This record gives sequence, structure tokens and C-alpha cells, in this order.
Amino acid sequence: MFLTHKENVLKFSCLLPSFLSLFLFGSTVKAAAMPAAGVAIANWHFDSNRNHLDFTTDENVQPKVQLLSNPTRLVIDLPGVTLGYPQTSQRVGPVIQNIRIEQFNAETTRMVVTLAPGYTFDLAQVQLQQESPNHWSVQLPKPIQLTATQPKYLEITPSISPAVSDHSTLFAGVVPMHSPMKALEPQIKALMSRYSFLKTGMFFLDLDTGDYLDIGGDRVFPAASTIKLPILIAFFQDLDAGKVTLQENLTMRRDLVTNGSGSMQYERVGKKYTALETITKMITISDNTATNMIIDRLGGAAKLNQRFRSWGLKDTVIRHLLADLRGTNTTSSQDMARVLALVVNNKLVSLQSREQALDILRHTTIHTLLPAGLGKGAVIANKTGDIGFLIGDAGFVTMPNGKRYLASIFVTRPYKDTRGRDFIRQVSQLVYNYLNQMNPVAAVNSPYGVTR
Repeated sequence: MFLTHKENVLKFSCLLPSFLSLFLFGSTVKAAAMPAAGVAIANWHFDSNRNHLDFTTDENVQPKVQLLSNPTRLVIDLPGVTLGYPQTSQRVGPVIQNIRIEQFNAETTRMVVTLAPGYTFDLAQVQLQQESPNHWSVQLPKPIQLTATQPKYLEITPSISPAVSDHSTLFAGVVPMHSPMKALEPQIKALMSRYSFLKTGMFFLDLDTGDYLDIGGDRVFPAASTIKLPILIAFFQDLDAGKVTLQENLTMRRDLVTNGSGSMQYERVGKKYTALETITKMITISDNTATNMIIDRLGGAAKLNQRFRSWGLKDTVIRHLLADLRGTNTTSSQDMARVLALVVNNKLVSLQSREQALDILRHTTIHTLLPAGLGKGAVIANKTGDIGFLIGDAGFVTMPNGKRYLASIFVTRPYKDTRGRDFIRQVSQLVYNYLNQMNPVAAVNSPYGVTR
């Protein structure tokens, strides 16, 4: 079955927001071997007044429905249907924000209904009805607004034909992994050959397809300032637990003041900062003194290390307060990606804390590593690290087309050699361009899945 683009007309009409209707016309559905005479017009219609979606194909298909998070999305996969044009999307309203149609893998078209942050669906209440062999309707329940008394994350088992293959495994226990990015690996390895004097480890994971790039992802490196990423999340965990507040005052003690990055070291000892000011400086300007103040407030390195182990981090250890220019604090690309995977899937902190933490990470001031390789309009929440002989970066990337992926990379280099920075930029660009292809393929039945 093949969807070709004829007019690609989107008609968006409304009288009042509560009576909004979305019509998507002009896409044809046909079997690959059928003559032109057999072409039928596929019609998608979403009535937001009734939360009702209709769609037709020219052959019988079996839709598969699941609920994904961050943002919350109801996903309807159409196996055997190939989309012959770039993804199409249209904004709907403030709660059900948009609907898009895209190519998920080589033989599957995906319809996605995206909700605003703080809302979800009760998947058990989603009614998928076959009106005829080629006509389906989906009755969506009223979106549910998450509250402080509801779970911080959702464990959802689809009640209708799950789209995730039984052969897949989970990264960090939350992200289904499918296939290595085999088409990308030769390009990355060729780049590594040109920069053979560098030692690197990297891990990238497409959160929508489960495709991944893992080259030395479990290799242990000095963490440098990337250690501030899990420290930030630990702070927000304690905030959710009521152990700390954003407005409490922290005193800059002499034993916590250190050199390296940041401006707080130049202020008078004894000066007070709110916890919010301190964590913000810790991330945005990578302030080492601020980091030491937060480590101290959270109970010290030993307690944080215990917390990190409880998250499944195998290589992330704080051995000394910052600045740690010798690189005794350690982590790995997989560990940094694991933290981000757990955060964006609401496993470590509340929805509100997740959004606040990611917003702080989006305002870092160093953009020469992973951000330098991203395309226009991409957004990254990331934390870099640099101690001269080691640089690293870990982040959560959202592309303009809505695709999301995790990125983590470390490089040891000759001291302050700018070619290390250039290498990370080029790796970031290669991965971004690969994931930005019109019809990226995800091998959902890949035998290459591994448990992380």
C-alpha cells in the first residue's frame, strides 16, 4: 500500500476553539502493484468537538495503538502503508495540540495526536472501531490533567495491538531499542579515522524509533562538568520530596569556593544565594563553586553516588569536589544518556520539575560542541564539560519536525586542542542529518537490541 502526494492540501477551519475541526485531504492510498485506476482518496478527519478521528485506506489494515510520553502522544501505526511525501502536521488547540502524519519505518505510516504538557489520556478508554474493511474511527476520551496527587510517571500497557516488537529491549528500562544506525556507523568511523589521535565514546538514541548509535558508549571518562547534570536532577528529586526549596538561602562557605569556571568564586565568602540561583549558575555558566554548594546541600558526594547507583548509573562517581581538574570524577556516554532518558520519561522527577530542569539546561552558554552540529530550529537541553585534556557533552535534542533524540559524547585530546571540539561538532552534524532524513528507517524487528 502506498501513499502518494497529489495536492497535500490542509484545510484548517474553526468557528470557536471548542468547535474546531481539522480536515486533511489530497493524499492517495494505493497498492504498489495496482494501476492508477485503482487509486482511492484517503480522508482523515478530526473533530475536536467530539475528540473523534476518522481515516480510510484502500485496503484492509490493522492499526496499532500506543501511548507515548514527553510530550504525551497517542500513536496510531498503520502497517503496510507507505507515505510518499514528507510528514504533514497541523495545530489543533491548547490541549490536543496537533495531529501529524509521518513515515515511521519502511512500511509503516504513523498518525500522532500530541497533548499539551501536563495532560494525558486513559489508554483503556480509547475506542478503536473498524467501520468497514478500509474505514476506521478512533474515539478519544477527554484528556486528563495531571495533578500533584497523581503518579509522577505513567506505566502504560497498550490495550490495543502494541506497536513495539517483542524482540525489542529497553534502554534505562524506559526506551524501546530496535536497530543500530548501521548506515551512519561507517561515516562516524571514517571521521574517527581522520581524528585517530582522539579517544572517544559516544551514544545516541532516537526516542521515537529506538534506533541507536553506540561506539564505546560504556567507556569510562572523566566527567568534568557533565557531572553537574545528574547533580541537577538529584536536586529536583529532593525538591519533589520536600527536602529542599528553590527559595531557601545557601551560604557560600570558604571550603566550598573553588577555581575554574564560574563567577561566584570572585564574590565575598559568606554571601547568600537562593537555591534556584545556585543551581542555575551551576548549569548555565557551569559554576564550580555553585556545584560544590549543591553537593553539600544534598548531603555530600557519598550520598549522591548512592543515588546515582540507584538510577542504574554504573560509571558516574563523584570522588572530589569541583573543579576536579585532574579528572577523578567519572562517567560514560551511556550513563549520561540514561539520566536523560529517565528524566524525559518522568521516572526521576515530577512533570513540573522535569520541565524546570530541562529549561535550565536549555540556557547553557557554551554552544561549541553538540549544539554546533544541529540544524536551524533544533532545541537542545545539554551540559558540557571541559578540563583541557577532556571535553564532553550530553543533551536531549528536539528537532523542528518533532523528532527527539538523546546525545552523549566524550573525547580525550591533546591539551586544549580545538580539533577535539571540531570532531564533536562533526559527529553531532552527521547524526542530526541522518535523523533528519525524509523517511528514516527503523527496523522494528531487529535482532540487535541489547539491555542497557
